[in-house]
Amino acid sequence: MYYSPLEQFQILPFLSFGVGLFDFSITNAMISTCGGLAFFLFVFFCLSSYGLSCFPTRWQLVLEGLYLNTAGLVWDSVGPRGQKYFPFLFVIFSFILISNVSGLVPYSFTITSHLIQTMVLALTVFIGVMIICASTHGFHMLSLFLPGGTSIVLAFLLVPIEIVSYIFKPLSLAVRLFANMMAGHTLLKVIAGFAWAMMGSGGLLLVAHIVPLAVLVILFGLELAVALIQAYVFTILSCIYINDAIALH
Repeated sequence: MYYSPLEQFQILPFLSFGVGLFDFSITNAMISTCGGLAFFLFVFFCLSSYGLSCFPTRWQLVLEGLYLNTAGLVWDSVGPRGQKYFPFLFVIFSFILISNVSGLVPYSFTITSHLIQTMVLALTVFIGVMIICASTHGFHMLSLFLPGGTSIVLAFLLVPIEIVSYIFKPLSLAVRLFANMMAGHTLLKVIAGFAWAMMGSGGLLLVAHIVPLAVLVILFGLELAVALIQAYVFTILSCIYINDAIALH
């Protein structure tokens, strides 16, 4: 039982072991991450094993909708040259969406509410973008930090600014997802705990606890929308970064 709304975000070890300075403990964060990946693989394994029906079920319609929307997003943002990166972007979108939504389950663990988790996802995208840019343009990729037609005097000012801006891209990508998930899920836990405390007090508070419960239902629907929007925003920004790496903007 949690005694504080913030306890939902604590990383707790289930099995602790390590070698020297390296810690290989199995924690609730690791289990949630593996569970999200396992769920994603299980769903698409079932579809691939049993085939896609001409009369799709509700689950198939949902998955096809996610697939088509992600494909359209990649096509609109990156174009035909970016279609080979679609599998990676689709996995990123699906994993973040599953992680965001699973955190709404009571007593679950919200992976994307931890900055270290979102930073790993952001750095994965950022390192991939740098590899794409370097393999496509070579040393010419350095022109990202110096816009064309810039004078030498302005170059001393613009180059440091562009470098700092480029370095902070993964940080902003990670913080945006982390802050939205942390704030939204914390608010839900606080209101749920408040309603539970009112219900346990009895008397008029037992009747009045319906008000925070009604607010909780509304916020739960909004948080579902935020979970989808944040997965979409993370994916579309990743598409934009890939497009910039390909087109060298």
